[in-house]
Amino acid sequence: MGRHWGPAMRVAEQVGCVVSASWSGQPEADSWSCSGVILSRSPGLVLCHGGIFTPFLRAGSGALTAAGAAFLPGDSCCDDLRLHVQWGPTAGSPAGCAERARPGLCTPHCAALKPSPPAGPHGRPLLPPHPAELLLLLSCPAFQAHFARLFGSEAAEQWRFARAAPDDEVSEDEEEDQLRALGWFALLRVKHGREEEADECGPAAAVAPLGAVPKGAPLLACGTPFGSFCPDIFLNTLSRGVLSNAAGPLLLTDARCLPGTEGGGVFAVRPGGELVALVVAPLCWKAREWVGLTLLCAAAPLLRAARAALGRLSPDAASLAALLPPEVGAPWGLPLRDSGPPWAAAAVLVECGTVWGSGVVVAPRLLVTCRHVAPRETARVLVRPTTPKTAKIWGHVVFATQETSPYDIAVVSLEEELKGVHMPVPTKHFHEGIVASNTRDKNTGATYPHLNFSIPITVLQPALQQYSQTGDLAGLRELDHTAEPVRVVWRLQRPLAEALRSKL
Repeated sequence: MGRHWGPAMRVAEQVGCVVSASWSGQPEADSWSCSGVILSRSPGLVLCHGGIFTPFLRAGSGALTAAGAAFLPGDSCCDDLRLHVQWGPTAGSPAGCAERARPGLCTPHCAALKPSPPAGPHGRPLLPPHPAELLLLLSCPAFQAHFARLFGSEAAEQWRFARAAPDDEVSEDEEEDQLRALGWFALLRVKHGREEEADECGPAAAVAPLGAVPKGAPLLACGTPFGSFCPDIFLNTLSRGVLSNAAGPLLLTDARCLPGTEGGGVFAVRPGGELVALVVAPLCWKAREWVGLTLLCAAAPLLRAARAALGRLSPDAASLAALLPPEVGAPWGLPLRDSGPPWAAAAVLVECGTVWGSGVVVAPRLLVTCRHVAPRETARVLVRPTTPKTAKIWGHVVFATQETSPYDIAVVSLEEELKGVHMPVPTKHFHEGIVASNTRDKNTGATYPHLNFSIPITVLQPALQQYSQTGDLAGLRELDHTAEPVRVVWRLQRPLAEALRSKL
């Protein structure tokens, strides 16, 4: 699979761009920006996130949630809206070659930082921003339906799909606007100069059909962190990940994205580098904890909605529908509706009060999770299995390690058996490497992102087997009495030096 990263990266960088919106005559006073995908170069068509347009809507953000609102024409925004699109030089295009030979245009934020002509991520000058017009705002009905079903209940109050952290100052109106625009996108037409009209014709990228990429397949996300703040450095930043989960066109990936990458493209890692989805929300918060997943909208149904909307606008707009990228390729592996490999069903969601985390089923009525998820013995917990996703089973904590123990382990006994779950077979050996997560050095206060220790199942298996057969917790209690070297390593401390011996 590694040999396919190159083609996917080239496609991603060639169609990635950044979009900025501002008031006429006030380009720097109040501006909003996001990432986008170039769908066609002549004429220039760009798809980006719709959240940056909420300040310009004549009827306010409520127009996005009006009954039957699947799309809004461009004149739904104020006349003094000004749009600009910026991208890097396209390999092989006349305009790109010409731009590489002359100084580029730096953003005002970067102009004061360095006097030399700005260069993109590959050392080539960026193309100057091009003016653009808004053709329409659109949403994917299927995405909206799945999002409402999954996040529209009372439990959704614990989730936050904003561009700021929970502690940042964001007004209720701003947060409501962001939530309303979450699944909305914008189709723009770039106003090229005459010398650029004949540079390149046809779609800039192909689109993967819905269901063409299986769960667990590698993906490549391409967006511009912080939008138009400093594209000289951040334009078309790449992030690797996998398709973590899917519900219809609502997709999740563990590719790490940042604010400003909304609207950026996510591509399949295979020779064609097809466009799979667009970034909806790069940061998700639940119960004031950051979740390292990015919410996506599949590109195929979104572009189908765009074709339908263009056909209803005007004859001129309808002619643009034929220029949108086609869906190519046969389904690749398992469809998105598949429940995944058998071992995936052994993973469950564990909720203990307001605390939540994952767990692993080790027996029909027994699962293992972390102590910090279920810290109190006898505490009642709610378990949600993968299939069916609506199922709920109650259980109680029969064992939790002490807080001083380096083994962050809790064992939960379920009130009912989990049916249809393939019980994992514990391995007898394990390979050393490291689980990606966060850890903190208590001595220095430093946090090391994406680093943590894993607990081999070989350490837990004898004690779990003893409890399953006899109900005896003695083996599990031993986890609270580990040797000092293990405790030292877990605290990120140096091993204690051996005491010096006298030569006398």
